[in-house]
This record gives sequence, C-alpha cells and structure tokens, in this order.
Amino acid sequence: MQEDWLDRTRLLLGDHSLDKLKTKNVLIVGLGGVGASAAEMICRAGVGKMTIVDSDIVNTTNINRQLLALHSNIGEQKAEIMGRRLKDINPEIQLTIINEFVEEGLSTDVLSTDFDYVVDAIDTLSPKIYLIYYALQMNLNIVSSMGAGGKINPSLVQLADLKQSFNCNLARNLRKRLRKLGVNGGFPVVFSPEDVSPDAVINTLNEQNKKTNVGTISYMPSLFGIYCASKVIQDLIKEE
Repeated sequence: MQEDWLDRTRLLLGDHSLDKLKTKNVLIVGLGGVGASAAEMICRAGVGKMTIVDSDIVNTTNINRQLLALHSNIGEQKAEIMGRRLKDINPEIQLTIINEFVEEGLSTDVLSTDFDYVVDAIDTLSPKIYLIYYALQMNLNIVSSMGAGGKINPSLVQLADLKQSFNCNLARNLRKRLRKLGVNGGFPVVFSPEDVSPDAVINTLNEQNKKTNVGTISYMPSLFGIYCASKVIQDLIKEE
C-alpha cells in the first residue's frame, strides 16, 4: 500500500490531531526569511487552509537567508512562489494568495476571515502594529516574530509573551506603540535577547518603510519561523 505523505505526522500526533489540523485556517503575513519558513512548516504539518500575504519580490540580497530566494526567481513575487511551493507540498490545501502591502485598511479586510491562527512575520513596525492590534481586537490567536537580524546564537531564541521579551529593539518599540493603543502584551512573540553589534547595522537609502538594514545569518530567520510554526501547531492540536 502506498504511504500517505502525512503518515509520519500521524505516527507522532495521532489521527485525531491530524484530522483537527486539516480543518484549521491559518494566516501568514510576511514571506521573508521568517514567514516563508513558518508557512512551509505549517503546511507540512497538514493544516488544511492557509492565506499568505506579501507584496514583495525576490531580490539578490534575499538569497543568503530566505527560503524562497534563488538566483532563478529574482524579480518574482514572493507570495506567488510560496503559493506554488505550498501546493506542491499539499495539492489539496485551500490556499489564498494576497500580493499586497499590509496597511491599516488591508489588515481589517484580511482579518475579517475566520482564522484559527495568525502568524505575524512583518519586519517593519507600522504594519506590524496594525496587524497585531486588529487581530487582538477580533480575538484571533496570533504569534509575532521579533527581529532575527544581528543575531547568531540559536540557543538564545525564546518564545514568551511580548511583555516578557527583553533586549530586542523591535520588541521594545512594539511594546511602546501598542501601550498607546491600550495593549500591554497578551500574545506570544519569538525573540532573542542576544546583543546586536553596531557594526552589523547600516542606514538605508531610498528604501520604503526601512531606516536601517541589519546583517543576518542564513539560519536565524528560519529558526524564528520554525518557533512560530511550533506555537501555531501545538496550540491548534490542543484546542477543543
């Protein structure tokens, strides 16, 4: 008898959990190094319905750290590449692809769907705040990735409530801005307290929504994405 592609997952989780995952609907926003890895791991675990969102295209500087980035697809839409990859993993997945930049209006439109979980893998502050704030307002489960840039030690990566995160510039700015909106944590984030060398940060020129670029090693963004996927999968199979 031919083996099913989910047999090893079934062996670990059991039929009940696997059947549960097939009914779940997950949103991933941002398909860079973190989001693409999170999306792939969630798909490979057997989640049956996903929406992926990103307006960006692959460029040469993505190749060192992003799952989707290859010399052969420079200039292509990340969301379209991710969509083809997810359908190749699970041809039966129900998949929605959105090639748009997340801003306040799009956040509310996208989140109007009944998602079981939201993964925030956005790397710029304002759209990140929009997504998190409206997801919490709509009582949606969300896990958010903080900054993987400038980090090199995988053993320091942690999963904790936002208010318990520390020594992470993105998390600090996020806490500050969300407090002004009446949000004081209450959702999990993936972060690393590892110090970032000033030598790893440069100011950007003519880049939309970015003031700096931070040096990044190949494995750290994927690790952050895997932590996000782990949180999603474990929470979904625990739900009754």
